[in-house]
Amino acid sequence: MTDDIPHIVIGRLPIYLRALTRMAEEYDQKTTSSHELGEQLGISSAQIRKDLSHFGEFGKQGTGYHIGYLIDQLQQILNLHVEWDVAVIGAGHLGHALANYNGFGHRGFRIRWIFDNDPAKVGQKTNGLVVQHIDELEETIKEHGAAIAILAIPAKSAQDVTDRLVKMGIKAILSYAPLHLSVPDGVEVSYSDPVTEMQRMTYYLTPK
Repeated sequence: MTDDIPHIVIGRLPIYLRALTRMAEEYDQKTTSSHELGEQLGISSAQIRKDLSHFGEFGKQGTGYHIGYLIDQLQQILNLHVEWDVAVIGAGHLGHALANYNGFGHRGFRIRWIFDNDPAKVGQKTNGLVVQHIDELEETIKEHGAAIAILAIPAKSAQDVTDRLVKMGIKAILSYAPLHLSVPDGVEVSYSDPVTEMQRMTYYLTPK
């Protein structure tokens, strides 16, 4: 495996993993093909084969892919064979929703901490987690360790908090804040902005 694999390829691997897991868990399916997988996902079979070829040979011509094996291999590639502890920064509506979301656990992630700077929120409980003051961030992460953080805070605070997280060794940040974050090499940032996505879609709503 090399470091020059395109980010867009890495981004499709979790999509393949989700579809394969659904095949296995909901339909008790044992094998599949790049054609079948492509039809489900709206991705060409050639693209799927090309993406997977970056990491090895996982299928056989005429028999396709063994779903259980391919799931295991994708989990290994994505480092999902271990459980990752996650810190949520922001205990507003979004932070509470993330803390209460049950879809993280069986996919390799565990929300361990939630932080905020609002005295009215500090000390509250959400899904068994006590909201900690943001001033406790460094001490908590230093003591317990974490590699992933989710930002559910206003844009005006996001860069300052990001800088603190980077200094603590956080290497992966998922940001819901509507701005671009500056981080050093070696730190991965992903963005989730529903407004931007809806603005992208409205382009297609007017007949051209």
